[in-house]
Amino acid sequence: MNIDFANLTKAYLEHKEGIDYSINSVISSSRFIMGQEINELEAALQEYTGSKYAITCSSGTDALLLAMMAIDIKPGDEIITSPFTFIATAETIAFLGAIPVFVDINEETYNIDTNLIEEKISKKTKAIMPVSLFGQIADMDEINELAEKYKLAVIEDAAQSFGATYKGNKSCNLSTIGCTSFFPAKPLGCFGDGGALFTDDENLADKIKSMRIHGQTERYIHKYVGIGGRLDTLQAAVLLEKLKYYDNDIKRRHNVAMYYNQKFGNSIIRPFIKKENTSVWAQYSIRIKKRDTLQVKLKEKGIPTAVHYPKPLHLQECFGYLGYKKGAFPVSEKISNEIMSLPMNPYITNEEINYIVNEIKSLI
Repeated sequence: MNIDFANLTKAYLEHKEGIDYSINSVISSSRFIMGQEINELEAALQEYTGSKYAITCSSGTDALLLAMMAIDIKPGDEIITSPFTFIATAETIAFLGAIPVFVDINEETYNIDTNLIEEKISKKTKAIMPVSLFGQIADMDEINELAEKYKLAVIEDAAQSFGATYKGNKSCNLSTIGCTSFFPAKPLGCFGDGGALFTDDENLADKIKSMRIHGQTERYIHKYVGIGGRLDTLQAAVLLEKLKYYDNDIKRRHNVAMYYNQKFGNSIIRPFIKKENTSVWAQYSIRIKKRDTLQVKLKEKGIPTAVHYPKPLHLQECFGYLGYKKGAFPVSEKISNEIMSLPMNPYITNEEINYIVNEIKSLI
């Protein structure tokens, strides 16, 4: 058996007719930049999340960057975040000359441990950037309470959780600014890079819209220093078509995860979803003591795996200047040595899951 990790080909073929029509419409119009599909997608994203404003952009990374630029993050400012995430979370902080201040994660959810945040808040702290990892939203009530107490902004890094809910409310509509990614392998992915920001603040929305087109308020008139951060119209067209079916995709991902859970039983450490949350299952990640050896054996059996993430950010060479040492964040370090993601997409079959689980059980 040869199993596809993300099944992007099937994701295209399932809606090929609609996607091809949408792409050809953009090509026929030749409105490749800021065509009408951009406005249509932003309106659809606002309705989907309940946010007053949705602003599309060129990637999830640029979404984080634009969010921090919009709240005037300056060199030397501190932003509290997680060391167990994709590098873009902290990389964008450092890119602006600000300082990522890491807080260890909860061992069950892998999201930032809210009990450890307050002690890291200083006079230089300007924002908290929780990551909603693997499809599950962080503990936003506790984070927002701290932010209100200390007059901080909250930027949700929701690159992996678009469509998930927290106490009945959608990811990206839970903080000062929500940021997501439409990278092809995400639960809602386009055919290249793409992202979006969400806010209820009209002034922030206007500023972000300007900053994504080089700070323009009108053609060649620049109020801010910005970036070239637009989503192209072709990607918007793809996302508009795929968004129609997204809730059904989430249900299917959930069913896949529940079948994995059923087949594994208590034989392994499985993902933990808090009762007030729903997940979009960006990943289905288990924990394995002898992970690297198992990965090699599974590959020989036609079972692809991935590690999200093998080295926490505080131990990455590029962040050596922050002065963190091994042992600084023991939970993040432990999880990074054990975490392993299995094939997860709406198209994986029960037969494939049976094969994956049986092979893992026979090897551990």
